[in-house]
Amino acid sequence: MATFLVGSRASNLARAQVRDYLAPFRERFPEHTFTQRVILEGGDRDRHSLLADVSAVSGGSAFSTEQEAALVRGDVDVVVHSLKDLPTANPTGLMLLRPPAREDVRDALCGSTLAGLRKGARVGTGAARRTAQLLAVRPDLDIVPIRGNVPTRLQKLAGMRLDAVVLAAAGLRRLGLESAIGELLPLDLFPPSPGQGALGIQVREDSMPIRAVLSTAGSAAVDAEVRAERALLADLHGGCSVPVGAYAETLADGSLTLFAQVTSVDGGQRVTGRRSGPATDPEQLGRTLAEDLIDRGARVILDGIRPPAAV
Repeated sequence: MATFLVGSRASNLARAQVRDYLAPFRERFPEHTFTQRVILEGGDRDRHSLLADVSAVSGGSAFSTEQEAALVRGDVDVVVHSLKDLPTANPTGLMLLRPPAREDVRDALCGSTLAGLRKGARVGTGAARRTAQLLAVRPDLDIVPIRGNVPTRLQKLAGMRLDAVVLAAAGLRRLGLESAIGELLPLDLFPPSPGQGALGIQVREDSMPIRAVLSTAGSAAVDAEVRAERALLADLHGGCSVPVGAYAETLADGSLTLFAQVTSVDGGQRVTGRRSGPATDPEQLGRTLAEDLIDRGARVILDGIRPPAAV
């Protein structure tokens, strides 16, 4: 019998993700106790500064640095992240386990549909990728930078007189807020952040008891998909604050197809690409597609990008 400490951020979404992830383990291993421990991140304490500036202060990621430090110290045994918020490189001594089944990878427009937005409509998002993709399709829109957790950003629809906000469908579904979705944005025009909809299950490499329990579950297909997406992002030297969208799908024959798009922040330039390859080497698939995108101009778009301030 063991007690395992499970770290996460403080938001309702983070708590819901931990609850849903642990449910089958609590049923399968009743002899063990799983206790959640909330860890406040820089991006949770500072809801106004640029995420890039928050990350610079923390020396890592605005949404994962404190949790990873707690894991390294042994304050927790496992951390459940939103994978899209996690840097592509693990700190020394840490590793990712296979994630469980993935939620919807798409972005959702809340408050309207894209076609229903008037000319000059005010659309809220704090993500450079979403800003770029919206302007590529609707250059007339007025993009308003916003930050905050999912309910807070929904509340800003009325509070800031916005016509719509863009959020991850996965977060809305996990919080039971599907009714707020006006439209699920098409993947060919709005590819999501690499890893969106998936959980990042991070443990210490030498923590064999928790690895033995958690490794009894997890999706090999989702694992291959997100590894391809994150390898592409790593090769582009990108993070969650750059306009890179990518998603991989497992095909009927077991192979992977990976689609990606790099968009300039003003929406005026887009470089897209698609590659397929064996699921046994997803990182190579990601690297190959990243090289294709770089050869066709993605590096020029990515150099020197700085997202706008959010409120």
